[in-house]
Order: sequence, then C-alpha cells, then structure tokens
Amino acid sequence: QVQLVESGGGLVQAGGSLRLSCAASGRAFSSYAMGWFRQAPGQAREFVAGISRRGETTYDADSVKGRFTISRDNAKNTVYLQMNSLKSEDTAVYYCAAGDVLTSLTFSRVQATSPSRYAYWGQGTQVTVSS
Repeated sequence: QVQLVESGGGLVQAGGSLRLSCAASGRAFSSYAMGWFRQAPGQAREFVAGISRRGETTYDADSVKGRFTISRDNAKNTVYLQMNSLKSEDTAVYYCAAGDVLTSLTFSRVQATSPSRYAYWGQGTQVTVSS
C-alpha cells in the first residue's frame, strides 16, 4: 500500500506557472505507475498526465499537451506536474494517483488514462487560475 500527499496548488493568474508535487510513502515507489487527474466542479474526473514506473514513458491529455510536464524522482518518492501557460479552464482539484497493475509492458495510453487502473489516490490540491 502507498500513501500520497499532493502539494503546490494555489491561485495563479492566467499565463502563469505552478509545480505540483506528490510525495509517496509506504511500499516501494518504483513499483507504481503514477498519474495526475483533475476534477472541476460539476464535471467528471479527467486524466491529465501519466508516467511509467521508471519514467521512460509519459502520456499527456490533449488539453494540456505542450504546457504540462509530468516527471518523477524515484529516489525522492515524488512525482511532479509542471504546469505552464495556465488557463482558466485548468482550474480544478488535482489528484495524484498510483497504480501497481501498470507495468512497463502494460503502460499503454488506454491503460494509463483510465482512473480504474490506479488503486491509490491523494486527497487533492486546488489549482485556481484567474483570467
């Protein structure tokens, strides 16, 4: 089992940047593929970005491509989401998620973008982008 704690959210103006962090504790961090999801009020939770166990494969949602970058540091048990050129539509609660069923062989885009592939979730961090 793994526990996840997100940080780095806040209020930022459109065009600005934020860096979210997700610190993991518990079972070996490198055993998990990691993902970032977000949920705006009244909307379903949506995939933002995902990264494989060793970080060799990443996927981004089309809505954030070229603006957001996911990365991980297995030595620090932390996954990051660098968010640049933020827009008002990026306003949401951002969640970090961990999945141990996603191996390097099974970390396809279809699998990585599905919330059901992630068994563990953080409490979320609010990102608000003012226009």
